[in-house]
Amino acid sequence: MSAHPLATRRGAFNVLAATILLLNAAAVRGGELKFPPYLEPKVVFDVFLADPQHLGSALHWVRSYVNPLTESPYDMAPEFMEVVIVIHGTEVVTLASHNYEKYRDIVDRMRYYASLGVHFRVCGLAAAEYGYNADSFYDFVEVVPSAMVEIADLQRRGYGLIIPQVHEKRFTVEELR
Repeated sequence: MSAHPLATRRGAFNVLAATILLLNAAAVRGGELKFPPYLEPKVVFDVFLADPQHLGSALHWVRSYVNPLTESPYDMAPEFMEVVIVIHGTEVVTLASHNYEKYRDIVDRMRYYASLGVHFRVCGLAAAEYGYNADSFYDFVEVVPSAMVEIADLQRRGYGLIIPQVHEKRFTVEELR
């Protein structure tokens, strides 16, 4: 006696449905941590912000770039990284030494990154708009004629471009989980 055609289809459907559920369950279990073979970095961060206080958030981009490369399994020495931060927005004022007390935390973080070999460059055109010259800035800051020219030249020399996006945070991580 042969099975009813409808029963055969239902059986095939059930096997297919079970297979799909198993595959989906495997996909949901978790991803796989990969460590691509990164080359020594050459990157320029184009920083142009509407609020000087946002520079603290923009520096998280630098941390997120540098820290994973200095840690295991990469263990890259900071002196072999070519990281340049070109500053040309309102955050120029954070690098003026007379503003240290106002921007102490941000400046101390920048000084730390400078000690690792990160280069901080300020647009000369932007500095002039604020009435600053090279002597207005900390010893770890270089003033270049133009942010646009500097960024374009670094890209021509093989530096990757990163433009930090700084948004107002509306929720804590705990609220979003």
